[in-house]
Amino acid sequence: MTDAISISGSGMTMHRKWLDAIADNLANANTVKATNGPAFQERFIVAQEGQGTSGVGASAAFGDAAGTLVYEPTHPLADEAGYVRYPDIDMAEQMAHLIMAQRGYQANAAVVDRAKTAYEAALQIGRG
Repeated sequence: MTDAISISGSGMTMHRKWLDAIADNLANANTVKATNGPAFQERFIVAQEGQGTSGVGASAAFGDAAGTLVYEPTHPLADEAGYVRYPDIDMAEQMAHLIMAQRGYQANAAVVDRAKTAYEAALQIGRG
């Protein structure tokens, strides 16, 4: 039973990191940069086999720094041609990922709760 709690706990950690990355992406979706520098890079969380015998790990990957050039000649960061750089972040895609990450977190939390209940029931049997 402790393996179930450990595995689900690592899943909760991975999904929390995913939620953090999505929040960061959403917060910076409209971050404007000058064209001589990189755009804000979308952050992705890559799930991978965890350390040891069980669980899941997570690492970060980043999107394209080129972003999208937008013509805004009145923007203070616009270059001589009138362009600024925005990150290439799709808000609809981020919201879909947000729902998946929330559901994954909730599913892992439910497993932890059920394993805890089973562990407590086993302790009660041992006392009786």
